Amino acid sequence: MISCRAQTESNLGNGETLTVDNHHILKTLIVDDESLARRGLSHRLNNIADIEIVGEAQNGREALELIAEKNPDLVFLDIQMPGISGFEVVQQLDINTMPVILFLTAYDEYAVQAFEANALDYILKPIDEERLNQVLEKVRHSLSQKRAVKHKRLLLDLVSQISGEPISRFSDLEERNIADLVSKEPSRLAIRDGGHTTWMDQDDIEWIDAAGDYMCVQAKGTTYIMRKTMKELEKELDGTILQRIHRSTIVNIRLVREMESHINGEYFLTLDSGHRVKLSRTYKDKLKLFR
Repeated sequence: MISCRAQTESNLGNGETLTVDNHHILKTLIVDDESLARRGLSHRLNNIADIEIVGEAQNGREALELIAEKNPDLVFLDIQMPGISGFEVVQQLDINTMPVILFLTAYDEYAVQAFEANALDYILKPIDEERLNQVLEKVRHSLSQKRAVKHKRLLLDLVSQISGEPISRFSDLEERNIADLVSKEPSRLAIRDGGHTTWMDQDDIEWIDAAGDYMCVQAKGTTYIMRKTMKELEKELDGTILQRIHRSTIVNIRLVREMESHINGEYFLTLDSGHRVKLSRTYKDKLKLFR
């Protein structure tokens, strides 16, 4: 007789074999606005026997739709996304049916300490293989109903600590602008060169020039090269710091010290470093940012 509790074995990549009960397969959703990040995480999860990826979302709206449709056990949720942020996704979930949330975050050391103090699961980007296996093991031990309620309680504690405001119920989130919490996440840009990733604070970026399919990022006297289109790059930038002023130029608006009009309706902007960039007529509406 074949038992319905048949088991599957999978190698975790660390020499250890995991035995998985088919009744405990974790239906998993990946939410990240970066396609490369989704693809990398999906590749890793596909090698883990008790994970079944039921969908991927590139923004908060898609995440909410897929959570309602797929009813996942586990959601890998990026916090900082254009449009609806990770915190705002959580705000709109029903506490009684909410899946376990694993935050994907680029938070600084202080905020990471807030995660750890509340024993809530998170993964710091870029994702480390050992850390991924570690948090998944915690998830496997946290899916009883009693522990799921504790998980939601910890989530509220986390939001309270990061926001600096007491939040005791999920309904309290509706009275606050959760988007303001996301602004506390450091604005950083991941500059990938082969297998190496440099995390650059967007405040330190002076300007960015397009060179074909490559972006030349100028920061602290160094030029960093990244393969990305201008349109793709704009989605990752903090608009309160970096703004496009020309079809091939993005500038740090906080570093502009002088503005000089040109006869044809264009402007020349001088940065604190003395470097000059051109603001074209097409982006004339950006002038209000410098006044």
